[in-house]
Amino acid sequence: MQRLGKGELMERTFVMIKPDGVRKQLTGECLRRYEAKGLKIVDLRMDNLSADIARQHYGEHVDKPFFDDLVKHVTSGPVVLMVLEGVGAVAAARKLNGATNPLEADPGSLRGAFALEITENIVHGSDSVDSAKREIGIFFPKQ
Repeated sequence: MQRLGKGELMERTFVMIKPDGVRKQLTGECLRRYEAKGLKIVDLRMDNLSADIARQHYGEHVDKPFFDDLVKHVTSGPVVLMVLEGVGAVAAARKLNGATNPLEADPGSLRGAFALEITENIVHGSDSVDSAKREIGIFFPKQ
């Protein structure tokens, strides 16, 4: 993180457009919203995740009943992986993404506008600066 004026911190965060978001052709809309907010895309690629990488990424949920469904979903098709940078990038991306449960998400958020269920909720975004560092390290180790 880089400190800017007035206590503002430049951050990096990780975002993944999940297979349902790619299937629904929402990649461009997601990117447009992140950039319109003022977040800079510093790395971006499309990939198909292996089950091993998906398990590593979602490792904190390994003991939860939805873990296997989450891994199965995120490996079901191509995903778009990105690193975003900006002032308060973690919180900014999370606000744009909306609540994890789309039925509780603000209607203008990505999940509120384009999803109906928790597993197929369009995007994943880091929930903290520490998580962002860990997730960026998994998908963009040279960052």
